Amino acid sequence: MSTTGSTDSKSEKPMALIWGCELSSERASYTFQAPQEWHCEQQLALRTVCLGEKARDEFHVLEIVPPTPEDAPVPIATLKPSVLPMATLGGVELTPPVTFHLRAGSGPVYISGQHISLMPDLSWEEEEEEEEEEEGDEEEEPPKPQGAKRGNAAKKRRLEKEDEQ
Repeated sequence: MSTTGSTDSKSEKPMALIWGCELSSERASYTFQAPQEWHCEQQLALRTVCLGEKARDEFHVLEIVPPTPEDAPVPIATLKPSVLPMATLGGVELTPPVTFHLRAGSGPVYISGQHISLMPDLSWEEEEEEEEEEEGDEEEEPPKPQGAKRGNAAKKRRLEKEDEQ
């Protein structure tokens, strides 16, 4: 997991997409890659791992394979349909690329979560520009003389008196 100090709510807006993959004996590994054209901080927040309805009654061990071969894989769930067919993985947030591997069992094992991206939020810049323009407009308008309003009220009273006579 990577944390950076630039999580200013004015400059970045989180965008979350639902993500999922399936591991089985046919495809025992899956690597989640973040799109390279997205130039922002990205994370994969895991939510659940569960067995499919066709999973055999055997242990299914899911692990995360580290990017460097000298580090050992980290098991994150051990599932068995008759004992524990699903596990919640709250708080597991990983920085891509992330490789998942089905170390034991034939699957299918479904992994789900959210692909979170901190996208640049340009709307606050537009709002600040509009506020600056409004402030500039207010400064440019000349103040209205107060005496003119009083004169108009006196003129109205004089006209009303003439109408009564």
